Amino acid sequence: MALLEIRNVVKRFGDFTAVNHVSLSVNAGEFFTLLGPSGCGKTTLLRMLAGFEQPDSGEILLDGKDVSNVPPEKRPVHTVFQSYALFPHMTVRENIAFPLKMAGWSADKIAPQVDELLEDVRLSKFGTRYPHELSGGQRQRVAIARALVDRPRLLLLDEPLSALDAKLREEMQIELINLQKEVGITFVYVTHDQGEALALSHRIAVMNSGQVEQLDMPETIYSYPRNRFVADFIGQCNVLESEVKAIHGDGTMTIAIKGCGEMKALAREGVTVGQQGWLALRPEKIKLDRELPELANEAYFKGRVHDCLYMGDVTLYIVEVGEGVRIEAMLPNSAPGLAKLFDDNDLVEIAWRFDAGSFLTE
Repeated sequence: MALLEIRNVVKRFGDFTAVNHVSLSVNAGEFFTLLGPSGCGKTTLLRMLAGFEQPDSGEILLDGKDVSNVPPEKRPVHTVFQSYALFPHMTVRENIAFPLKMAGWSADKIAPQVDELLEDVRLSKFGTRYPHELSGGQRQRVAIARALVDRPRLLLLDEPLSALDAKLREEMQIELINLQKEVGITFVYVTHDQGEALALSHRIAVMNSGQVEQLDMPETIYSYPRNRFVADFIGQCNVLESEVKAIHGDGTMTIAIKGCGEMKALAREGVTVGQQGWLALRPEKIKLDRELPELANEAYFKGRVHDCLYMGDVTLYIVEVGEGVRIEAMLPNSAPGLAKLFDDNDLVEIAWRFDAGSFLTE
């Protein structure tokens, strides 16, 4: 049985439906992420899990019991907010101990529990400091420790790293992964940052307009998006208008990319000859060079570099092929002494394996 089950949950604010018949489950010990743009319903769903909002219909089950109408303080659930919400007049130890003190624990029982959490979040030497004496990352760890001190069944995290700078955010992502493994508590994490979701999660639910567009492991969502929204929202992606020309018995099909020509691709269940769709193709899966061999299992096109975007470790090349179609290809800047391999207007050739892309029908 899943630790958390959300069954056909709906939440409206007046005429606006924020969460629209969402159903999903979260397993015990899982790092589960709700990912989507602003206004997609992910934070509203998290607030219903916390008990700050009640669903208009549907059920929220924790350990098999419906908690939809249980007040927040009665749920074995804690929330970590973007603002941390630490008490400025309390030390680190006092902040972490506060939930246990309010629950009526004795001082001799509170002390070892707080010591254990301070060690878990690597703040053992900071117990007597106040929040204003800590860095943003340290305050984040205190907030997480306070939320974990009474060992809730579920920890909810609402955009907890969005206020941090890029370097610290990366460090905190690693810390969150390690901490979740150490304490073994189920995390439900809300973010709009695709890279963060891919790095942290066991599974991701991609949300849009109050609904779940795709729920899967990060590598599946990235490599095999279910539809155009997921393909466009998760990372950089070429979405090329295509038509199915033939379906073969070896699990492949022939598609025609508008403005380019025909190529082989992986067949998708349910597609028919003549069906219109899109080929979703990640830039890093495309080969790019001045000359490339034409291989039987690869699509192959000639083009010209229209533009490029230098990004330090990689460069994104925008190659114009066929009748004004532009395809993005990403190459590592691995050659010594070279900032990039090609310049604008260079003649190039591009290729990719037949199974590098995913054919989308919606």
